Amino acid sequence: MNLAVVFSRTNDGIDAPLVTVEVHLSNGLPGFAIVGLPELAVKESKDRVRAAIINSRFEFPAKRITVNLAPADLPKDGGRFDLPIALGILAASGQISESALADYEFIGELALGGQLRSVKGVLPTAYAASEADRKLFLPQENANEASLIKDLEVFPATHLLQICAHLTDTERLLVHENTEINNEVKYASDLSEVKGQFQAKRALEIAAAGNHNLLMIGPPGTGKTMLASRLATILPPMSEKESLESAAIASISDQGFDSSQWGLRPIRDPHHTSSGVALVGGGAKVRPGEISLAHNGVLFLDELVEFDRKVLDVLREPLETGCITISRAARQATYPARFQLITAMNPCPQGRDCDFKSNCHCSLEQQRKHRSKLSAPFLDRIDLQIEVLRLPREDLQSPSTGETSASVRARVIAARNRQLQRQQKANHFLSNKEIEKYCKLSEADENLLAQVMEKFKLSARAYHRILKVARTIADIEGSEHIQTTHLSETISYRAMDRMNGV
Repeated sequence: MNLAVVFSRTNDGIDAPLVTVEVHLSNGLPGFAIVGLPELAVKESKDRVRAAIINSRFEFPAKRITVNLAPADLPKDGGRFDLPIALGILAASGQISESALADYEFIGELALGGQLRSVKGVLPTAYAASEADRKLFLPQENANEASLIKDLEVFPATHLLQICAHLTDTERLLVHENTEINNEVKYASDLSEVKGQFQAKRALEIAAAGNHNLLMIGPPGTGKTMLASRLATILPPMSEKESLESAAIASISDQGFDSSQWGLRPIRDPHHTSSGVALVGGGAKVRPGEISLAHNGVLFLDELVEFDRKVLDVLREPLETGCITISRAARQATYPARFQLITAMNPCPQGRDCDFKSNCHCSLEQQRKHRSKLSAPFLDRIDLQIEVLRLPREDLQSPSTGETSASVRARVIAARNRQLQRQQKANHFLSNKEIEKYCKLSEADENLLAQVMEKFKLSARAYHRILKVARTIADIEGSEHIQTTHLSETISYRAMDRMNGV
């Protein structure tokens, strides 16, 4: 047999398209060529593969070796093709049976001694292999991640010799069982640790129930960061599909995925010096950014006005669509980015002593200039805007007596279930047509909202956001229709509109 075919996969966004590794041995001067749009790391695999085969006590054929990575127009990168290339050479040279490879897929980087090293992006590969009804061989370090996919037989190995022994029935490997899956989701923090700030906690509950974006405005030290870090503790638990999506994005990123974090909603808090590429993704090798790493979780932007305005404006499209498409000259990648945006900022340039009243020495013009760093279209996409005031000394010295995250989460889950039963989605994602159907107001409430729109010069988008939040408050209260109290409470959560209307 001079030809062998081995199945592997590459990464394309969060997908893992099949790559057929075809290895052909022919007569002529010895040589080793890899074709099929390989990048530098793939081209270098021929040296790793040669050394690994020889050091594993196999014979490296003194023939002309041609490796084709099909389809030829799909870019391939990384060291994940070392293992399938080595097995293809061994099968083509008759040292192992080519027919034994048909039911398996292989990924893994080879050390010069034949040891297997971990690779990135294993979870999308494991999912695709399961869909193709094949089993998967991979390095031991990646076994826990791959075994998150149910009904997939994962065979981890530490050396090329182990895989060859399995394929020749000399010594069979055992199917891996993941013992690190986090079946009971627990967060290190709890909402009860936040003293006072009852309006902010209420806004946080509303944001969690309807998946709304939130802006907190207040001087330093009032608990804005503390509140934001506890949003994930009151969100509904992740479904298996959501967990897989978030884990797949982490798997293909530079940070990798830790299987002990399975089921925990991601929380990302990039620094205000972050670039647009860092937030939305990109680079020479297109990688997901912070908004995709926060998919199905929370993206917290602290010191919001310190972010470059152009950087913030790149978030406008993914906030609406829930995905981001990154186009480069050579390739294009689409990543999901359905995150919940939580932001915090100081109310004025002074910030330190500001209490929105006598302690603020900034002029109205200075305050307006400070807030003007945020564009109106960006602010329009934030549903809830609240003031977080400094706590009195008595509240700080009193023991924590607030509700726990578990009790608040129970109300959030109940409200979210009402939304799913009614419209199969959270209120934040309602279309304009669905808003007309599910967010009807009485005539008196329509007049009230019209007066607010006129006074604060609100846009049509802000109008729809108000209706969505009012619908969420009604769901929390268990009301079938939006009442005047629900609408009035919603209007009270438009702090930036009031400030800009001064």
